[in-house]
Amino acid sequence: MPPRHAPPSPVAVRDHRPIEWCAAVERLVRARVADWLEEDLGHECDWTSVALVPADATAELDVVARRAGVVAGMPVAGIVVAAVDPALEWTALVADGTAVAAGTPIGRIAGPTREILTAERTVLNCLGRMSGVATATRRLVDAVAGTPCRVYDTRKTVPGWRILDKLAARWGGGWTHRLGLHDAILVKDNHLAAVRAAGGDAAEAVRRARAFVQRTFPPARAGEMVVEIEIERVDDLAAVLAAGPDIVLLDNMPPERLAAAVAIRDRERPGTILEASGGVSPETAGAMAAAGVDRLSSGWPTHGAPWLDVALDWGRAGRSGGGA
Repeated sequence: MPPRHAPPSPVAVRDHRPIEWCAAVERLVRARVADWLEEDLGHECDWTSVALVPADATAELDVVARRAGVVAGMPVAGIVVAAVDPALEWTALVADGTAVAAGTPIGRIAGPTREILTAERTVLNCLGRMSGVATATRRLVDAVAGTPCRVYDTRKTVPGWRILDKLAARWGGGWTHRLGLHDAILVKDNHLAAVRAAGGDAAEAVRRARAFVQRTFPPARAGEMVVEIEIERVDDLAAVLAAGPDIVLLDNMPPERLAAAVAIRDRERPGTILEASGGVSPETAGAMAAAGVDRLSSGWPTHGAPWLDVALDWGRAGRSGGGA
């Protein structure tokens, strides 16, 4: 699902590039599926299915959302199914980003029954995790509906799963923050502590970061490299704005302090994006957005939200064959 909100106004020249499903992401998933399956199979097989299911049995089973939520991970499930056995067929019954009611079939696996059962847990893990992240992100997006504020993900992701966590947030209607330490400058509290230990301040950190980008990267790369800084006090904002960051992250500020920061930004440097982070939840997001910030970033969807309960349901798809 494409994000629902228009870009904030005014918009900084630089922002993080939103992630989308693409050939590079597909290659990443294909490269990791073997490891995922090895967790279940070792270097052997699904002995339970071999023991109990005839080799020629076939079936057509539905993956069902047992709870309402936002679906994410359809192409990932398809790659897993094909890796287990090319004879299996995966059919996505809904598109990524679709909100579904409890009991909705979201996908179908058809083919040899043993291989369906072998693929089951890995497919459900992928869909459950990604759909849980998408569902939580959608709750935040809905909470700021009616404002120009965007919801962004963070780097609080499962190691090795960052791209898929961020893709799930995107399918939930969110936007992509930096992918890692390599694709943006984000001056956080410990960076500032190091700068201050050497006698500098937050504004100097921004100026040094900007100068570093300009002298280190070719023009095209430098033009895309976001310079963002985190501050914890509204009193620091005016000096930081004068140093020219693209984005200022306002950390752990209540709505009234966010509104004060917005007023300073609008007066001093209206082209700078203000991002609020810390304590963002479906219950707080609306008031934070109403304070006038351009974006909220939250790690809750990727590190604290529950998975969506999905199951492989023999009873719904209902057809099996072979193994007489």
